[in-house]
Amino acid sequence: MRNILVYGICALPDLSNRLAQRLKRLRLESHMSLDQLAEKSGVSRASLSRLEKADVSPTAEVLGKLCAAYGLPMSRLLAMVEEEFTPLVDADAQEVWHDEDNAFVRKSVSPPTQALGGEVIECRLGAGQSISYDKPPRANMEHHVVLRAGRLNIEVNDQKYALNPGDCLRYQLSGRSKFSTPSDSAASYFIFLV
Repeated sequence: MRNILVYGICALPDLSNRLAQRLKRLRLESHMSLDQLAEKSGVSRASLSRLEKADVSPTAEVLGKLCAAYGLPMSRLLAMVEEEFTPLVDADAQEVWHDEDNAFVRKSVSPPTQALGGEVIECRLGAGQSISYDKPPRANMEHHVVLRAGRLNIEVNDQKYALNPGDCLRYQLSGRSKFSTPSDSAASYFIFLV
């Protein structure tokens, strides 16, 4: 099933197209061929080509690999496809991205902008799911994860943490990370990036 970027409940295929165009522009601006990006990111050349043509949308893990290859946080990449900065964004207009393969929903709570660094992301990961990221987009990026509901396991910098509702995990990401849920519980959480 295709992953699409949506606002609220309305799908915006042109946003998926803008993401595809932005991915291609990033590669060209980085002076990389598809083969070079495939080697650097660990994403196959065929998949990269399909992503750049908007034939498919990336999963969270693939987007994470591409962001790491470009040295960008995922939210910064998604902000790059926005056309302008508005300081206030209503709850029903906040950008939502679905990764159906991993039962993962990511909502950009902060108004999108390239000009500011900190941001708030609301996430939901389905029961019995796991998302891994090979490396951070930027070394030592500070994260604060606050679990709202459910249970969430996080592996970061070779440490394992089990979060319960209300718990907050604060860390600087320098290596691999993994978010997972037990088979009997989904997780709803916020990530604050600094």
